[in-house]
Amino acid sequence: MRNELTNSDARRLFLFLHGLSGSLKDNHNKEALPEIIKRIGFVQIDSIKTAERAHHHILFSRCNSYDHTWLDYHLEEKRSLFENWTHDASIIPMEFFPYWGHRFLRTRDKLVGSRWWKNRMGDDPDEICRRVLHHIEQNGAAKSRDLRWNRGDEFPDKSKKSSSWWGWNPSKAALVFLWRTGKLAVAKREGFQKVYDLTERVIPDVYRKLKYSEQEYIDWNCTTAIENIGFGSHTEIAKYWEGVMPQEAKTWCEKSQHNYIMEIQVEAKNGDKVVSWAHPDIFSWLEMAPDPPNIVRFLSPFDPLIRDRKRTQRLFGFDFKIEIYVPQSKRVYGYYVYPMLEKDRFIGRIEMKSNKKSNNLVVCGFWLEPGVRLTKRRKKMIESELHRWRTLLGLSQIKSTVKELRL
Repeated sequence: MRNELTNSDARRLFLFLHGLSGSLKDNHNKEALPEIIKRIGFVQIDSIKTAERAHHHILFSRCNSYDHTWLDYHLEEKRSLFENWTHDASIIPMEFFPYWGHRFLRTRDKLVGSRWWKNRMGDDPDEICRRVLHHIEQNGAAKSRDLRWNRGDEFPDKSKKSSSWWGWNPSKAALVFLWRTGKLAVAKREGFQKVYDLTERVIPDVYRKLKYSEQEYIDWNCTTAIENIGFGSHTEIAKYWEGVMPQEAKTWCEKSQHNYIMEIQVEAKNGDKVVSWAHPDIFSWLEMAPDPPNIVRFLSPFDPLIRDRKRTQRLFGFDFKIEIYVPQSKRVYGYYVYPMLEKDRFIGRIEMKSNKKSNNLVVCGFWLEPGVRLTKRRKKMIESELHRWRTLLGLSQIKSTVKELRL
């Protein structure tokens, strides 16, 4: 029985499982969006917008026909997606919501015992949470700025300034706590601000009332993780959803061996053989996985393909870090840099910004990986991706401060 993946096959399979093997000409429509997200598990939300926010970017990387309004339609109207937490704030298929019941309980235990959280919730967190829930129950959905009250205040006062850094007054902390623990849900966003409402007003009953046991919760976390990553260590399986502990994933792997999981060797980019857990259908999937298209894609720094930086380094030999929190003088590349994926390898990084005032997509940084040359064909593919982005953002032209990419 085959029990080894070459590095080339591992990369091809990993791209396939993350929805990056298809042509950008695939004719997806609005109704297909939940299935696109389900295929990759979830889509991380991020507020930074130098060109486009991460959640829109991740979907546009997989669907050329993607439209910004599709997410609002499924999150706010159809309720086929919901917002909550994986490793970070994410958009998740609604059918997965029943498994968040146990996650809410675990999150509550973790947050209640956190000193960081206690400092923001104040001396009487239960009372603050009770008042926030009561206010929303009586007055409807609310944003954090609608509840600017501090300890001792009887009613919200929108004129108040926050009493703590970054706006983390007790009422805002209570909103986030209640969302992270399942009492509130994000009903919609206004100007990217979350609008919270009671969970029973947002989540359809069919999903909210469905319950699973603790073991079913662990089984689901581990099974769906290995389905989405294909192969990995028990730590990587636990890290996928960040819903179970590594030890729980290890126990699950050991008990599920020969049933839902098996051991194989996976070749790393440097030639090392890494013993990994794998889905039993992995070699059948490999037969279905096409060669990635010969195009260049600019990936979001938060794309699920590269979220695990150690795995990215091991499989692709690509060392990627986000430098938004690094002082400018110490950055190796730029503030918000996009990895450039060509077929099944990373060829470099590009920094681009949307300038609405001049109506330009501005290229302000460009770096190729060692040994990668800017051939005429490669430059043409990069230019094609830039024009794709210009069209998505509704900009008129591309301007480049980079000599190699003067268009």
